[in-house]
Amino acid sequence: MSTPHPIAPPPLPAPAADEDRLAWVAPAVASALLLVLGPAALLLGGLSAMATDSCGPDDCSQALDTALSLIYGTLSYGSLLTLGACLTSWVLPRTRRWSALRTSLAVVSLLPPLFVLLLVFSLPEG
Repeated sequence: MSTPHPIAPPPLPAPAADEDRLAWVAPAVASALLLVLGPAALLLGGLSAMATDSCGPDDCSQALDTALSLIYGTLSYGSLLTLGACLTSWVLPRTRRWSALRTSLAVVSLLPPLFVLLLVFSLPEG
């Protein structure tokens, strides 16, 4: 009696010459940072309306009103930019041709939450 030989799996295809093995690094770092920066920007940006408690909503300075408008505008529209840039950095082809754009989009996805945090920590007096 002969023993049956297991069927060998087909060999793995050789990687393409222009494949970028580190294509996942920039989107992964940006996503990890967004897990911290996003909720912090949302929480502190949402609480920034309390800066008008001392001056009332009608007697606050124009600089404070402008800063609050920028914060809420960035929270609403900047989240779309953040989501789009982060998702695009993940789905771009994993070739070296796209590595510069992938890294740039990963950095761009961090800008709106960083801008909100910068505005919150530099709010003018009311």
